[in-house]
Amino acid sequence: MTNQPARIDAIYRYPVKGLTPEALSRTALSVGGTLPADRLYAIENGPSGFDPSEPGYLPKQRFLMLMRNERLAELRTSFDDASHTLTIQWEGREAAHGDLRTKEGRLAIEAFFRRFMPNDLRGPPKVLNAPGHSFSDVAKKVVSIINLASVAEVENAAGAPVHPLRFRGNVYVTGWPAWREFDLLGEEISIGANARLKVVKRIVRCAATDVDPATGIRDLTIPAALLKNFGHADCGVYAEVTAAGEIAAGDPLR
Repeated sequence: MTNQPARIDAIYRYPVKGLTPEALSRTALSVGGTLPADRLYAIENGPSGFDPSEPGYLPKQRFLMLMRNERLAELRTSFDDASHTLTIQWEGREAAHGDLRTKEGRLAIEAFFRRFMPNDLRGPPKVLNAPGHSFSDVAKKVVSIINLASVAEVENAAGAPVHPLRFRGNVYVTGWPAWREFDLLGEEISIGANARLKVVKRIVRCAATDVDPATGIRDLTIPAALLKNFGHADCGVYAEVTAAGEIAAGDPLR
């Protein structure tokens, strides 16, 4: 019905930048934070200049990521919060696992990537982390929001199915008209009982969206289709958490 409010269709986090998204039924947001454990780790692709004692924003090109390293989509990874163990499956079987808090665990994961994608590496791969740091594509800690009606418009423009996970968002919303999210810049959204987020920026899409998240094949040209059909290369928005609270799939957005 047209009077029904917009709702959260799905929530995802990305514990290791560039690797498999993980669906969440609910999660807690804190003021000025990302989703818990979102982009908590990254894999350095050659010397990046990252200093864990003074962590700061670095461009995504310093890390393994889908924009240039589409083979990552061939992997299925899972992350355990309690043990910080990353498990990597490739071609239907476990290929590596390790506790990312330990030297031995990191070495096991790094050794896998040396074997898996040697031609993509500009130097030794290295698992990076710093307390409280998120390896986001932007300097501020944000939550990315994707409007599924906008994704449907992108699908029409591309003339082919477009899986919403190509956009690697945190919160997927149903019930908004296409591109409604762009009208909300500078506005606050309330979700659930207490959480509030301020929409701060449109998300400019890159070639990572060209990669099919199921196969790792670069089969579409999403930014080009956006530019040709809509005059911009944007899909989704970033929002900053201004009031803490729990959010869950099915929650209305107001």
